[in-house]
Amino acid sequence: MTALILFDFDGTLADTAPDLGAAANRQRIRAGLEPLPLEVLRPYSSAGARGLLRCALNLMPTDEGYEAHRVQFLKDYEAAMTVDTCLFDGVPELLAQIKSDGMSWGIVTNKATYLAQPIVRALGLDQDCAVLVCGDTTAHSKPHPLPLLHAAQQAGYRTERCLYVGDDLRDIQAARAAGMPSIAAAYGYCGPEHPPETWQADHCVQSAREMWPAIKQLMG
Repeated sequence: MTALILFDFDGTLADTAPDLGAAANRQRIRAGLEPLPLEVLRPYSSAGARGLLRCALNLMPTDEGYEAHRVQFLKDYEAAMTVDTCLFDGVPELLAQIKSDGMSWGIVTNKATYLAQPIVRALGLDQDCAVLVCGDTTAHSKPHPLPLLHAAQQAGYRTERCLYVGDDLRDIQAARAAGMPSIAAAYGYCGPEHPPETWQADHCVQSAREMWPAIKQLMG
């Protein structure tokens, strides 16, 4: 029986941190601050504007002026979001292996559709991607299970034949709530608070090249 392998996008399939970090540093430059090294910004990339503005400007969503900075960050990011973004090592081979084995794969991301779709196309993922669910596709975003359940329904798979891979605790929480096995992508951004080994995923991998054996074990 075939299966649907669902992936988070930022930090799992694609290394988007260089372009996200560049947009965050543009906000620092506007504020008269020196740019931060990408290594400092990278762990916050999975949290998008919220995480990166927290790191770059120590801004929280409840702070005065946050919304104006968020809007500017997104404008800057949209203008240059495919400059240095690339697939992680091993991802093209992994997706080819999934297809070769008769399985399907798709993407469930909290990224807004207007940002996600152009990057997916630019990376050449749109041809074989069975389903793309974005942060504004359903009424709730991860860690709510609805985006994963919607992806399964749209692709025509029962949830027990779906698996979710992500690099954030929210991804594993969403998979658990949706009744899907999960794999933690420890090579991704993962956030600064909780190590991926503590997320209670079914597997934890250190590179995309380690993913296929875990997928086969979980999905037969």
